[in-house]
Amino acid sequence: MVRVAAVDCGTNSVRLLVAEVPADETALADVVRRMEIVRLGQGVDRTGRLDPAAIERTRVALADYARQIAELGAQRVRMVATSATRDASNATEFHDMVVSTLGAPPEVITGDEEARLSFLGATRGLPADAQPPYLVIDIGGGSTEFVLGGPSREQQGTVASERSMVDSVVAVEHAVSVDVGCVRMTERHLVGDPPTADQVAAAEADIAAAVDRALAVVPGRRARTLVGLAGSVTTVAALALRLPAYDPVAIHHSRIPYADVAAVTEKLLSLTHSDRLALPPMHPGRADVIGAGALVLRVAMEKVGAESVVVSEHDILDGIAESIRDV
Repeated sequence: MVRVAAVDCGTNSVRLLVAEVPADETALADVVRRMEIVRLGQGVDRTGRLDPAAIERTRVALADYARQIAELGAQRVRMVATSATRDASNATEFHDMVVSTLGAPPEVITGDEEARLSFLGATRGLPADAQPPYLVIDIGGGSTEFVLGGPSREQQGTVASERSMVDSVVAVEHAVSVDVGCVRMTERHLVGDPPTADQVAAAEADIAAAVDRALAVVPGRRARTLVGLAGSVTTVAALALRLPAYDPVAIHHSRIPYADVAAVTEKLLSLTHSDRLALPPMHPGRADVIGAGALVLRVAMEKVGAESVVVSEHDILDGIAESIRDV
């Protein structure tokens, strides 16, 4: 059995998926999933450079990942680096560190490729009641991707009950990445503890303008299902579901109404950092930026006119793994 390893290095976190590739075309089987909050993009929006301390935090996490990849016998490794490293003037320093630590170079992908990988990971195995076309929104630390698509042309005659039994092959129709994310919006606007009304209004205006730009490229209002990805979305879902702890099984493919997203967003933006940190499902490394992430989701849902969001624990990490299954 072939094993693959996917590493996703974003603005806020670095994540690992080691998966087994089945002999047929069915879904990859998880061996291990991990996440470390390293905040690689700390200060990049302001300075244009990766901070040495952030690079070192990332190196420590990657060294541990490299050890586990070797122990688990993964034959193929692909690492993708996204928003923070696209924006940094000292990306070469980061590249050299990754090669020496992980043994594989980081691929600093475009926003468009990031969007397509996110869509690939998110849309395999969606439940039958998630009707195409799908609008996938992936809220990261530095950027947010909007991707519209649906079943490939060969599959458009497949009925929903059949689609739920196999992994669908989906085709991307439109994709765009815009520079609003939970870390970027927090550092740029939401600096109060809790943020002031003026700070929230400034962040909302910035986000709304970016979403408008995205929807000028991606006709998201055509979508019948909105799929939300990444830690901000899954944390909002955990809070909306009133989970006593973060539970990926309960969160995956849950459907959260807009009213619940709006209520959670309002609450998060009214709390102090210590209050957010005390919420049962909250990851310690996400507490300072979750208000901005929730605000991006709420504004996007308003602009699209979505009544609910289907939350996926599968995202760009799964798309990276899928991209090397047949290499």
